[in-house]
Amino acid sequence: MQLFTILTTDVAKSAGVAYVHYLSFTLCFTALVLERRLIKANLDYREATTMVVTDILYGIAALALLVSGILRVIHFGQGPDFYTENPLFWWKVGLYFSVGGLSLYPTITYVIWIIPLRKGEVPRVDQSLANRLSWIINIELIGFASIPLLATLMARGVGLPIT
Repeated sequence: MQLFTILTTDVAKSAGVAYVHYLSFTLCFTALVLERRLIKANLDYREATTMVVTDILYGIAALALLVSGILRVIHFGQGPDFYTENPLFWWKVGLYFSVGGLSLYPTITYVIWIIPLRKGEVPRVDQSLANRLSWIINIELIGFASIPLLATLMARGVGLPIT
């Protein structure tokens, strides 16, 4: 009985893509948590700058999550049919894109903040904007927190037709 699997190139690639996928998800979630903790009315310069940088990292991690997810479906997972025939997969993809769509409002807001920040000024953040951003980020966090549940169920074949 063989105790160890030899680390082949294919195994290393598959593990690397899976690692990037999991790490990207973690970075996305962490960035959202940090944004949620920081958002408030009357941010100071450092807090506003941190929000902008955090959102940039969130965007990069979200892109890495998407690319690594596509690679897992096409090349390194259980085969495209396993995923595409499962409604939970489409729910997971839909949640990902819904959260991404929701993130456009905060991202555009933070991009607008870059103008005053470059001048050494603090962007104007009133209580109404802080509340709106908080609600959006809360919804994004709930959506992102649901994705691993769907992935866990999907990986175990839940949702696939019984044959």
